[in-house]
Amino acid sequence: MTPTTSDRQPPMIDASACAGCPMHNPGQLQQLGVDMTDWDYVIALAGNPNVGKSTVFNALTGLRQHTGNWPGKTVTRAEGGFVYDGARYKIVDLPGTYSLLSTSLDEQVARDFILFGRPDVTIVVVDATRLERNLNLALQVLAITDRAVICLNLVDEAERSGLLVDDRRLARDLGVPVVPTAARQNRGLDELLAAVNEVATGRFVGRPHRVQSQAAGVGRAVDELTAQLATAFPGLPNARWVALRLLDGDESIIRAVRSGELGELGHQEQIMLEVVR
Repeated sequence: MTPTTSDRQPPMIDASACAGCPMHNPGQLQQLGVDMTDWDYVIALAGNPNVGKSTVFNALTGLRQHTGNWPGKTVTRAEGGFVYDGARYKIVDLPGTYSLLSTSLDEQVARDFILFGRPDVTIVVVDATRLERNLNLALQVLAITDRAVICLNLVDEAERSGLLVDDRRLARDLGVPVVPTAARQNRGLDELLAAVNEVATGRFVGRPHRVQSQAAGVGRAVDELTAQLATAFPGLPNARWVALRLLDGDESIIRAVRSGELGELGHQEQIMLEVVR
């Protein structure tokens, strides 16, 4: 990745440095399975297919499988819970997807929950052996939310292939915590929980990398469209991201604007988030 400027401070959490303090106690994880009531935080779990996302979910919740369908959708979702540092977390395993650009129902469900539901933290699971391909989704998520943690999974397979990922450099470049894990061996999960807890409680505030350079005409168009969306759909979260998708010709967003469904999407996802809680 392109080197960042030297004055940019690394936005990372060195969980190993405070392993002895009360805030970082691996024994604090309590798997709750389906015993899910009265949540303090809601976590979205996103990632490409076959990156070990379900393994991370199972390790945190103690579940092997607990699925249902999203309201009004045929897309399956899995959800479970855990307690860490005295807080109750509900984790929603989103459909595996390569993109949030909504060319399929799975992608639309994942996008709408992150965009409109605004979970407290989004964990993006990426494959350390195929990092470049996986970062496409990670960067799309970071365009929507700064409350994210990158779970750099399958580092054991990467090591066997002679690959070494500089997670500290990646954290600096992305602007959010990056935690190396090998979820099948429970390796790195304590550090992942510590990072999620820091972001959820606001003790860590992400500064995600976002593309800033664009033509002046595009910038003006985005600003004008964002203002129009805010007027037409008061309270719409991430109106600027929606404006960018409209300018990019996203058919699902265009239809949602024309039908007025865009305002309902935000309302529906907030209701869903309240139900999840």
